[in-house]
Amino acid sequence: MFQGETAITVDDKGRLAVPTVYRDLVARECGNRLVLTYSPFDAGCLWIYPHTVWERVRDSVMGKANVKANVRLLQQKLVGSAAFLEPDGNARVTIPPSHRNAVGIDKKAVLLGMGEKFELWSEQAHRAQIQQTLSDEDLGEELLDLRL
Repeated sequence: MFQGETAITVDDKGRLAVPTVYRDLVARECGNRLVLTYSPFDAGCLWIYPHTVWERVRDSVMGKANVKANVRLLQQKLVGSAAFLEPDGNARVTIPPSHRNAVGIDKKAVLLGMGEKFELWSEQAHRAQIQQTLSDEDLGEELLDLRL
């Protein structure tokens, strides 16, 4: 569904324009309904789901028994902090200040299409992530047959 990297400018009101390449897809496939939440795995990153995909993710996460601290933390980061986004007439969405501040998004960000969701990275965190390399030890047995 979504793929690719786009440099994004965030205006003073916290709005960013949905890239042109995704506008029809967001309108048609997502019904112009998106959900924003924190990435539980990467500092400096927010996740943006189409509403229908989000419902499946939300139900899966909330279906876990919350007797362990790591499950509660996952539920809090994903579900407790979720915000609904709808593109306006100019295809802009507003990222809440709490989310922008928490991950360090100011004027510049990077939007990555990651299949069923977007990842919205602060420019600095994205740069640091991209500069990391994988070693042989990072590749488990399940990735050894990957043809890249």
